[in-house]
Amino acid sequence: MAPYFLGINMIAEGLQRCFVLHRRPYSESSLILDIFSEEYGRLTLMSKGARSKRSQLKGALQPFTPLLLKWSGKGSMKTLRQAEPISLGLPLSGLTLYSAMYVNELLARVLMAEVPMPALFHDYLAALTELAQCDNPEPALRRFELALLSAMGYGVDFMHCAGTGELIDPDMTYRYREQKGFIASVRQDNLTFLGNELIAISERRFTTKQQLKAAKRFTRIALKPYLGGKPLKSRELFMQVMASKSRSIGK
Repeated sequence: MAPYFLGINMIAEGLQRCFVLHRRPYSESSLILDIFSEEYGRLTLMSKGARSKRSQLKGALQPFTPLLLKWSGKGSMKTLRQAEPISLGLPLSGLTLYSAMYVNELLARVLMAEVPMPALFHDYLAALTELAQCDNPEPALRRFELALLSAMGYGVDFMHCAGTGELIDPDMTYRYREQKGFIASVRQDNLTFLGNELIAISERRFTTKQQLKAAKRFTRIALKPYLGGKPLKSRELFMQVMASKSRSIGK
């Protein structure tokens, strides 16, 4: 567990380690929260009065702030009963903030409600921690996308040729076939990868820009069926901000 939750074990009291993935206003003073919890997975909570001037939770129920939460209810939307911030929000800004927003949107879009994924919760916390400490978010994003795919049961063998069963040769080219794996091929297209790229993806260690680009290409291919045709808002927002900055520099 990353330092934000070290020494915190409140499960016996009904409090759960959580993060807010997304929040939206409801009525005059309440919030609807999409959360990711360690023990219960993705949940939707109603926080009554959280936006009122007297609410002590007004500034705490934010994405990227480690929280202890308690809720009640049996329907698809539970009611938040207690919330305690563990610390201030993780220090994210600029590119790392947009990257973390992308990670949150992925979870909100692809995870089924109330499916426990404690290992993925730790992967999520590790990704946020790495993003808060890095200059280049790409490795952290690729590692988290691969962890997410694995948690959802997307099993791919990156280390063996699906056609022969032999170990992947770093210098050979392999083509990805959905539900089968990687098969040696001389064909070159968006579905082909070098052996060293597949090994890097398997080990989740990227030592070259080409390996990072290959990992991004693979995760986009693999995540597309889960995301459908609806574009990611976090990606659109990032592109808009970058375009605005480019126009400002050009003036």
